[in-house]
Formats: sequence, C-alpha cells, structure tokens
Amino acid sequence: MSIVTTGVVAFCNLKEHESFNGKTTGRYSIVVTMDEAEASKLSDKGVKVKSYEGKSQRKFSSKFDVPVLDLDGHSVDKAIPYGSTVRILWKDGPAHPEHGVPTYLNAVRLVAKSDTTESNLAFHWSEF
Repeated sequence: MSIVTTGVVAFCNLKEHESFNGKTTGRYSIVVTMDEAEASKLSDKGVKVKSYEGKSQRKFSSKFDVPVLDLDGHSVDKAIPYGSTVRILWKDGPAHPEHGVPTYLNAVRLVAKSDTTESNLAFHWSEF
C-alpha cells in the first residue's frame, strides 16, 4: 500500500547513492523532519521514528532511482536543499521485530524549495 508523508528535508541523497564510512550503500535516501501528527501516523503503522533535538525524523530509501517532481508534475533537480518541504510517496514492507516496518521510497514531490545553500548552511554552523 502506498502512503504519503509530508516533512522538511534534513538530508537528501537522491542525486547519487548515500555513502557510509566512505563506501556507497547502493541506496538513494532522504531524511525528513516531521510534525507530531505525521510522526504519529508512521508510529501507528509500526514505523520507528527517531528524535533529533526534540523533533521527529525518519529516513526513506530505495535501491532504485526515484522521480522528484514539482507540484505540476514536472521533474526537478534531485539535489533538494536542506529545509525544503516535500511529500514522500512510500510503501511499507514486512515488519521486523527489532527494526520495525521499513519505508521503501517510491517518489518525492517538492512542495516548497528552501533557499538554503551549502555555503550559507556552513556559515550557520560556524556560528556555534
């Protein structure tokens, strides 16, 4: 069954595979921060939601290249900036006793693009 979740982009690896310890995972992924209502919907389905700095986050991933579309259905750049609002179309998988229900990414719709760039994000973090 396909499900839609709305959130704000925390990490986006849709243009190329994500990497871990310098090695590719072979997966495309996106991590979104969501409000409590969205997080509750996921939790009710058995999906594990993590908390980061008091906000709920979840990673959605796929072995396959996924389409990224704007509100009119046109393809857009897959490098979605941090802070952008997206709707994620995903499918649940069979529940795992330890890891919960997996979230298989099918498509992403860009709702509102953030003007955050890597350079001004770096500036923001340098203030701390």
